[in-house]
Amino acid sequence: MESVWDAAARQGWLGLGADDALHAAVVVMRELGRAACPLPAMDAFVAGRLLASRVDAAAAIANGALRAVVGPEQGAGDIHHVEAAAYATHVLLVAPGGGEVSLRPIVSFVETPGLARPAWSTVVTGPPAEVQTISEDAAEEAFALLRLGLAVRAMGAAEHAHELALEHAKVRRQFGSPIGSFQAVQHRVATCEIDVRAGRLLADEAIRLHGSFHGSWLLASELTVAHATAAAPRVQLDAHHTLAAIGYFEEHEAPWLFRRVHADVARIALFALRRGEPADMLVESPSSLPPFDLGETAEAFRAELREFFAAHGAGDQRLDVLEDDEALAEAMCERRYFGIAWPPEYGGRAADVPEQVVFSEECGYHEARVGQLLATVGMISQGIVRHGTDDQRRTFLPMIGRGELRMCLGYSEPEAGSDLAALRTRAHRDGDEWVINGQKLWGTGAHTANYVWLAARTDPAATPPHAGITVFLFPMNTPGITVQQHRALSGEISCTVFYDDVRVPDSARIGDVNGGWKVITDALAAERVQMGGHTARVLRQLDELLTIVRQNPEAIVGERGSAKRRRITELAVQVQASRALVKAAVQATSAGDGARLEAPMAKIATGEVAEAFGEAALEILGPTGALSSGGPGGDRFEKGLRLSIMYVVAGGTNDIQRSLVARGLGLPRSTPRSGGG
Repeated sequence: MESVWDAAARQGWLGLGADDALHAAVVVMRELGRAACPLPAMDAFVAGRLLASRVDAAAAIANGALRAVVGPEQGAGDIHHVEAAAYATHVLLVAPGGGEVSLRPIVSFVETPGLARPAWSTVVTGPPAEVQTISEDAAEEAFALLRLGLAVRAMGAAEHAHELALEHAKVRRQFGSPIGSFQAVQHRVATCEIDVRAGRLLADEAIRLHGSFHGSWLLASELTVAHATAAAPRVQLDAHHTLAAIGYFEEHEAPWLFRRVHADVARIALFALRRGEPADMLVESPSSLPPFDLGETAEAFRAELREFFAAHGAGDQRLDVLEDDEALAEAMCERRYFGIAWPPEYGGRAADVPEQVVFSEECGYHEARVGQLLATVGMISQGIVRHGTDDQRRTFLPMIGRGELRMCLGYSEPEAGSDLAALRTRAHRDGDEWVINGQKLWGTGAHTANYVWLAARTDPAATPPHAGITVFLFPMNTPGITVQQHRALSGEISCTVFYDDVRVPDSARIGDVNGGWKVITDALAAERVQMGGHTARVLRQLDELLTIVRQNPEAIVGERGSAKRRRITELAVQVQASRALVKAAVQATSAGDGARLEAPMAKIATGEVAEAFGEAALEILGPTGALSSGGPGGDRFEKGLRLSIMYVVAGGTNDIQRSLVARGLGLPRSTPRSGGG
């Protein structure tokens, strides 16, 4: 460890505090975690900041001559659970509520063997070498930084264990196949990848906000810590499950990473914040979750949309009204909001992807009742822009922009849900027409739609099967169409639609014959934009829940440390993590790489946070949360729970999405077997 400390000084890692280089300090802590190394680099960062006015001490910290670890001031007596005491020269004691900070030399120490390697120690210190006074905010920030450092280091260790498990799953064979082809292993690996990505993204947001308004940065940091506290042990254990016996012996890295994860998570509690956990910060202040910044242009558009909804409302919200609100739709059409992504020559605003996400987010947060029009815009308009003929663009895009085209989707079938390439609805050519026969399921709004966007098989012998699909757009009043209505759990009307010798002209075809898979995948890519609206709806529910709780916190969620407050923290972490993953998918889409991993990870997180929130709202509010009228928040919570199932199954179930993530990570196609290796 002494040589590592010297090397860290030579690399400049120990002087990052004086430079206020938090991003670099977090990178160092993450890499130390990946190496299972307990060098207290964040302690040096904090000590360098707190002693910056003591030039000699700060310089000695930076060059490694003064090796300081930081601990909470607990009055007279020994200092417990000190890391790297055998190599440190001093302890910097910080009073939790601010006040005196004292730098004390280590006189002696006694190792306390346990999970950590090297062992923690109980330390006896001498008289102070340096003393100064700091504010409560400065002390709180110091503890928050130490907590963040431990959280990042724990996640770094878990991340490396996950990577080892991933590579092992590619080469370890059982029952004649790589274990990475077993669906249980694939889904475990995919879940770990989501946790790891979310941890990095949350840490990045905390770094971005550092130095801004104290409460915002502190909340962002503590959301990162709360995520790591739960996720790092979970990822580590799942990695061990995949590695199985090979990762159980100390010749392998996994046991050392295991010790690092659990030791770091345990030490986080030493630096408790006076502001409490994220739930306490949210309940005891008017705060919401820290905002994400999608860029200057997108955030300016957000301000415009908020002004619009403040002036026009979100439409008729009565439970018995499911159709789009015509007055709101008309006002949005006047602003060209339904064509924001299109070229100006077709009535659009040529908005980039971040602006499109802002539009989806604000519509979702304000619960704008124009769902069918939004679905039409999101699911088919880009397909028309990219694959339609000039005549189709001139015809259909203005109709969508004016709110005149309301489509239903003709994708799913009895034997083709998430496996869309298996669809059986047939379309065969008869001169200048196509004759369509088949059945489609779950066509939401098909009973009120005036057009259908339908995928049909036009080459039954195509290999692979998805190569023989073509997409059509045609009116729902075409002869031969029969609609059968079903009411979904959410209250929406979804339909089974039968097509019996339905004849449509070739001009109804979108894209090339047998080229429908590209049209479909481009249209489905719009879901990455729509996911922002889903997470925004859950954020709105969280804000409404907090408004209710703040009216009488002790009666509704109890005092600090209660199970219900911990539940709010869990929800806040899940909501913020899903928002971070959606932002990553947006950025990947904007960069043009297709968001192959980011999009399904965001889809999984978005669906699961909706389910988790719906269940938690009932736990926190009790029976009143299950009321559709007269309850707190109106019908928002019980309707949100009913709607949450749709977020998990629509657009490909989360099980399928996990398989896509696994494939994106390089694991082979799944087999029926399950287990580890």
